[in-house]
Amino acid sequence: MRRVLAVAALTAGALLAQALPPKQARQTPGSAADAHIGKGTKLMQDELFAAATAEFERALALDPSLARARFQYGVCLLMQGRNGEARKQFEHVRKQTGDSPHLTYYLGRLDLLSNDYRAAIEKLSAVAGKPPYADTAFHLGVAFVSAGDVQSGAKWLERAAKLIPRDYRVHYRLARAYSSTGRDAEAKREYDLYTELRDGHKSTEKQARACTEALRTRPPGEARETCRQMLDPNDAEKLTLLGQLFGDAGKFFEALEPLDRAVKLDPGSFEAWHNLGLTYFRLERYGEARAPLQTAVKLRPEFYGSVVLLGAALYMLGDDAAALPVLERAVRLNPADAQTAAILRQLQDGRRKR
Repeated sequence: MRRVLAVAALTAGALLAQALPPKQARQTPGSAADAHIGKGTKLMQDELFAAATAEFERALALDPSLARARFQYGVCLLMQGRNGEARKQFEHVRKQTGDSPHLTYYLGRLDLLSNDYRAAIEKLSAVAGKPPYADTAFHLGVAFVSAGDVQSGAKWLERAAKLIPRDYRVHYRLARAYSSTGRDAEAKREYDLYTELRDGHKSTEKQARACTEALRTRPPGEARETCRQMLDPNDAEKLTLLGQLFGDAGKFFEALEPLDRAVKLDPGSFEAWHNLGLTYFRLERYGEARAPLQTAVKLRPEFYGSVVLLGAALYMLGDDAAALPVLERAVRLNPADAQTAAILRQLQDGRRKR
């Protein structure tokens, strides 16, 4: 799910611009740099980080002031283990736009990777109350354990296990923490969960790769049958992933069924609600997108991707009074998104004229 949310956050502003009527869409910033950003974002979605890095470098060569491109560039560098270069990009963005929970999270992760556990704990603790990403508690727990405070680390890892229960990394680290403090029965339980989830993850990855390949290369009917091997009616996370794979391939109608099942199976799943709203938005069914996105925002009020899409859906429905505060909030969450800021100014100007 981390991949789903990261991509949604990065592309939400572009979706908002695309949804506007042609005249207004043309008024948003557009350039060759934007084209490279779009390509880079799509490559990130496919986890092709080296290729995405090259696109963001081209964008920044054309316009070094693009903070959103520089942020994504930093993420790509981190995903390739180029940690020193990633830190330079995040620090550059911080000078441009000021501190943000997203920057603090990534800088905290870089501190952890460089074994500066005190700095990692300070940064990750600062954003753990309203975490910008679901795995914030996991990285904070690892930082505490690595610093020798196993008791505090176990508490944060226990919180992570509640927030991202199907992430096998959490259970492995929690098992090690329990084992080091003599909690052998709990350690065994977590090791067993780790093994089960790791094996299930490998199976799901294999099915996901087969589905992706089928959607790219095989006739629609055959591709759907291949992808339906992932249609587990009792696994909300797997259903959400299947919906995302259909969505990535532009098969938005096919994405609706698994996502609708996912939210019914797990009404507390932010990822499922967000992706259901995103799918309706892509289908331009803004009225149906509204409720899922409102639920997603309620579950994760600080997640920019859901906030900006909700604002866009309200705008497209003609509910300017409801859209304005939501888009204002989106710009506060991500002031580097020039597209959304420009659209907000248009809306504000339009309201003043009336």
